[in-house]
Amino acid sequence: QVQLAESGGGLVQAGDSLRLSCTASGRGIGSMAWFRQAPGKEREFVASIPKNGDTTYYADSVKGRFAISRDAAKNTVFLQMNNLKPEDTAVYSCAISFTIYYSAELASRDQSYAYWGQGTQVTVSS
Repeated sequence: QVQLAESGGGLVQAGDSLRLSCTASGRGIGSMAWFRQAPGKEREFVASIPKNGDTTYYADSVKGRFAISRDAAKNTVFLQMNNLKPEDTAVYSCAISFTIYYSAELASRDQSYAYWGQGTQVTVSS
């Protein structure tokens, strides 16, 4: 059974930074991703990275502000969030797949990921 452990959420002010991390158990993990869900809204894609980290995919809303990275040896994915805005407030969840995605369309679909973390709250005050 694959398990994911997330950390790094919190309450910050607009313009601040946060770094989320997520460590997964298990072997053979392919792509790892972050999604978020704000109150009353559907879950949305944030960023994704394949196993060797040679490319990254981002939602337009976070490009230039967020950076996803990965320590493949430790099955850990990070999300560095800079210049946070109140609209970034959401529960952030990491997700993993045993498939490696080199398609932005596939990498951004929540159906592409089989295992999910419990989520960590990020709140950005104005």
